[in-house]
Amino acid sequence: MARRKGSGSDDEGPHAPGSADAADLPSPDDGPSFFSDAEMAPAGKPAESGYVVLARKYRPETFDDLIGQEAMVTTLRNAFAADRIAQGYMLTGVRGVGKTTTARILARALNYVKPGLPDRPTVEMDGYGAHCEAIIQSRHPDVIEIDAASNTGVDNVREIIESARYKPMAARYKVFIIDEVHMLSKGAFNALLKTLEEPPPHVKFIFATTEVRKVPVTVLSRCQRFDLRRVEVPVLAEHFRRIAAKEGATVEDEALLLIARAAEGSVRDGLSILDQAIAMGEGAVTGPTVRAMLGLADRGRIYDLIEHTLSGRTAEALAALDGLYKDGADPLEVLGDLAEAVHAATRIKVAGAGTEREVLSGEELRRASALAEKLSIPLLARVWQMLLKGLDEAGRAPDVRAAAEMVVIRIAHTADLPSPDEIIRALGGVPSPRRSEAKPSAESDRSAGKVEAREATPPATARGPASEDDGEDEGRFAPPLDEMPDPAVAPEIYDESEAEEDDLGPSTIERPEDIVLNSFQDVVNLVGRKRDARLKVHLEEHVSLVKFDPNAGIELHLLDGAPPEIANELREKLNKWTARRWTIALSRRPGELPLGEQKRAEEAAEIEALKQHPSVRAVLEQFPDAEIASVRPIAAPSADEGDEEPGEDSAVG
Repeated sequence: MARRKGSGSDDEGPHAPGSADAADLPSPDDGPSFFSDAEMAPAGKPAESGYVVLARKYRPETFDDLIGQEAMVTTLRNAFAADRIAQGYMLTGVRGVGKTTTARILARALNYVKPGLPDRPTVEMDGYGAHCEAIIQSRHPDVIEIDAASNTGVDNVREIIESARYKPMAARYKVFIIDEVHMLSKGAFNALLKTLEEPPPHVKFIFATTEVRKVPVTVLSRCQRFDLRRVEVPVLAEHFRRIAAKEGATVEDEALLLIARAAEGSVRDGLSILDQAIAMGEGAVTGPTVRAMLGLADRGRIYDLIEHTLSGRTAEALAALDGLYKDGADPLEVLGDLAEAVHAATRIKVAGAGTEREVLSGEELRRASALAEKLSIPLLARVWQMLLKGLDEAGRAPDVRAAAEMVVIRIAHTADLPSPDEIIRALGGVPSPRRSEAKPSAESDRSAGKVEAREATPPATARGPASEDDGEDEGRFAPPLDEMPDPAVAPEIYDESEAEEDDLGPSTIERPEDIVLNSFQDVVNLVGRKRDARLKVHLEEHVSLVKFDPNAGIELHLLDGAPPEIANELREKLNKWTARRWTIALSRRPGELPLGEQKRAEEAAEIEALKQHPSVRAVLEQFPDAEIASVRPIAAPSADEGDEEPGEDSAVG
C-alpha cells in the first residue's frame, strides 16, 4: 500500500483538524475536499429513495436510540466523559441485537465534530455532525468496515496494519470495524495482535461477533468486551408499538406479544416480522394474522391441548393437535408452544402470576394460572423434560406430525405416574395432615367393626412408623438414606387385611369382570386390596364425595392435601382394575365428609356408647385415669381353644 502524500509516520499523533502537521489534509474548517457540503454538515437524517425495510429505516443512530443495552451505554458514556477511551472494543451477542449498529454509533461518537462543541469524542450527539452521514452510510474513508467472513487471511490483516500507519484523512480517528471477527484465521489473529495491543494514537478497533468463544483469548484480553443482551419481550413489544404508530399501522396487543416472542430478543428479526405482518394485514395487524404468518397455534387452543393431554384424554388431545395442524400450525411450533405454556405455568407456580404479567396476554395469564393451580412442580418438570426430548425427536423425524402425536400420547399416558418423592412417600408412609386426628383406616370392609381411638397417632401405611414430627411436614417422612431399601428389591406395602386375604389362597384373586363397585367405600376398599396405600389415604382423608353413580361415574371435591392429579390417577386405575370405563369429575362444591372423618366419628360415638355400659362405667370409676384405647370384636373360639378363659379376649383394650 502506497504512503499517502503528507501523511505522518507511525509515531505521529491523531490528526486534529487545522493542525500544522496536517496542513495538506482536508479539515472541516478548510471547506469540502473529500466530502460535499451536505456530507460535512447535513441538516438532518439522510433520505433514501424507494422503500426501506423497517429494520434499516428505524436503525438506531445514537446511544439514546438503543433499547435493552443500558449497561453498555452507561459504561461508554462514563468512559467518554472521563476520557478513558480504549483502543479496542469487542461487541458480542446474538443476531439482530445491534452489534454492527452499535459499532457505527461508536465510530460516530469517536469522530463527532460540530460547530460550537469541544473538539473531543462525545456520546452526546445532538443532530448530525460533520462526518455522521458518511459513517452511517458506510462510505467514510476513515471508518473502514470489513467483513471477516470474506477477508479471513493474513494478507487482509496485513492491509489493515499498513493502513493503520497513516493518519485519518478527515476525521479525528481512523476506525476499523471488523464484523464477524471470529471468522479470521489463526494466522490473521496472530498478525493483528501487536497492532491491536499498541496501535497508533489515531487508530481504534471495533470488533463484532456472534461467536465470542471462537475468538482467541489473546485478542479478547486486548479489548473492552461488551455483551449485548437479548431484548426482553415487553421492551420489544413497546418498541414495535412505537414504530407501527409511525408507519400508520394498527397492531393488536396480542400480535405485538407474538411478534416479540418470535423475535427471541432480536430487534432486527422482530422488525422483519412486523414489516411482513403489516404488509399481510394491509396496515392492520391482528393476532390471527401473525399466527397464520408464522405458523403458530392459537394460544387458547394450546392450553386446551395441554389440558386434554395432562388429563389423560388422549383422543381429545390428538383431535386438538390434528385441528391445529389443519389450520396451518407447524407441529414443531405446537410442541414449542406447549413447552412455553408449561414453563409459564411453572414460573407462576413458583414465583406468582406477577412474573408473567408483562409477557402473557390476559387470557394466557388466566389459563396458565389455572394450570399452575392444578399441577404439581414434579409433574410440570417431568412434562417439560418430555417436551424437550420430543422437540429433538420431532426435528429429526421423517414425519414431524407423527412425531408430535407420539409425544402427546407419551405425555398423556405418563402424566399420572408417581414422582420419585411420591414413590418414597408410599414406601415410607404418608403423614397425616392433622396431628390431632386418628390414624386413617387401612383395613378392608371385613374388619370395619374394629375401632381404634388414639389421641395423636401418625399413620403408618408402610413397614415401620413415621417419625413423630412428620405430621405437619410432608417433605420429612422419607427414611434416612442408610435405612432405605434396596432399590433392586422394592418392599411391598404391608396391609393387615391383605395378609388375611392372602392366607385364603389363590381362589381369592379377583378378575376385573367380577369386581362390582356399588359405593365409594367399595372403591376405597378396592384400592386397599390393590395395595395402593398412597391413593387410599388420599381418598379417605383428602377427598369429599359429591356424587357416586355406578353408571354415570364419580364426582369428587378436593380438600387440602389432595394432589390435583388424583382424579386422573383414580380413573386410570379403576379402568385397569375393572371391566369398564370410569368417569371421574371434580366439583367446586363440597360433598360428604371424608370417609376417614366419618369413621373416626363413628368410632368416637361407639366409645361414648360403650362408656355408658354398666360394666365399663364401673371400671372407669375405679380407674379414673384409664382411657378406652380401642374396641375390638371378640373372636369366636376354635375347637382347640374351647377351654380357654373367655377373659383373655377382652372386648375393651
